[in-house]
Amino acid sequence: MFTVERLASGLPVLTAPTTGTQAVTVLVFAGAGSRYEENNERGISHFLEHMFFKGGAKYKTAAEVSMAIDSVGGDFNAFTGKEYAGYYVKVAADQVELACDVLSDMLLHAKFPQEEIEKERGVIIEEYRMYQDTPMYQAGWDFESLLFGDQALGWDTIGTEEVIRSVNHDDFQKHKDDLYTPDNCVVTFAGNIDPKKALELGDKYFGKLGGKKAKNFEKAKDVKSEKVMLRTKQTEQAHLVLGVKGISSLDKDHFAQKLLSIILGGSMSSRMFLNIREARGLCYYISTSTDNYLDTGILSTRAGVDQSRLHEAISAIREEYRKVSEDGITEEELTRAKDYLKGKVTLSLEDSEERAHFFGKQQLLYPEVRDIAEYFKKIDAVTKSQIDGIAKRLLAVENLRLVVIGKENDQALLTKLIS
Repeated sequence: MFTVERLASGLPVLTAPTTGTQAVTVLVFAGAGSRYEENNERGISHFLEHMFFKGGAKYKTAAEVSMAIDSVGGDFNAFTGKEYAGYYVKVAADQVELACDVLSDMLLHAKFPQEEIEKERGVIIEEYRMYQDTPMYQAGWDFESLLFGDQALGWDTIGTEEVIRSVNHDDFQKHKDDLYTPDNCVVTFAGNIDPKKALELGDKYFGKLGGKKAKNFEKAKDVKSEKVMLRTKQTEQAHLVLGVKGISSLDKDHFAQKLLSIILGGSMSSRMFLNIREARGLCYYISTSTDNYLDTGILSTRAGVDQSRLHEAISAIREEYRKVSEDGITEEELTRAKDYLKGKVTLSLEDSEERAHFFGKQQLLYPEVRDIAEYFKKIDAVTKSQIDGIAKRLLAVENLRLVVIGKENDQALLTKLIS
């Protein structure tokens, strides 16, 4: 299902081959997310992600990078989360060496030219403003800020305008040197590729990656927070997030929490969707999901509702939380949720990009990498009593927190609705 070999530098090369595809994804994970930032460098991880695409030793400009991949019809992109960043190229199998060539040149030989930094500031400022103008995104960021407060886990990944306007070449170089090291990265190959060839390519193109990881993020601190964060804004819809602080990705109840979120609002046959959207027509979108970090997590429900029915929607979501915390779930719901989750994982792993993400993230962050059978075994082992217990513990009224963006201006009333 997958293999892991280490280069002389210690860099892991993980290969997750599969049949029935002509595609290969090469994905480099780095433990370089925004949790590693100090207050005076908020946003540098995300900005650095952009700068890696501005050229290296062989592909000297952003145009040369993009044309190299576009010329073979490939896809390439990157992402920055709280605990990791990733860079990938997806190509036809016979172009996998080109994918490695481009990625390694970006990551090993990035120049960070000051003139490109100046131009990219404007791009990221516009991205920053776009998110501020998109309440669906902003509400989620506000919810993390509400739960975790003024620490890295509570800060927006995109950072602050002050930092975006001030970071320079030396800041990027130091951040790269501190975190993009063999002991803090994983090179992942997924799709139509032989593990032996992947290891050879990994050594040829990434074997010179050097250095030692120079910083770690601090464990999340418990903070006392308000029950409600309200942004009064002239929006067409009211957007809300109602949820609780959850458990970590390493917790023994990790899969129980994941299944609970599916039962509550993870599918079109979930409680939230059927009881709030379908039966009452309260919202267009509604979903419950989890965010899992190495030391904590979030379980939350998001919805976009008519301004005049905001209070009704909040009360309805709160009621679904109350029912599951007091009455638990049914065996039928548990079976459906397990089958749903396993089906979604199975379908996603048909895509080499998703396959690379599934295995590479585990290799980077977790003590062990589970193959599909082991992953499904963990899902199947979850019991009704386990989910009932975690629902009762997490969804207690005193744990509920709410974010609202919309025309509402009565924070005291919102607090009363979830108390």
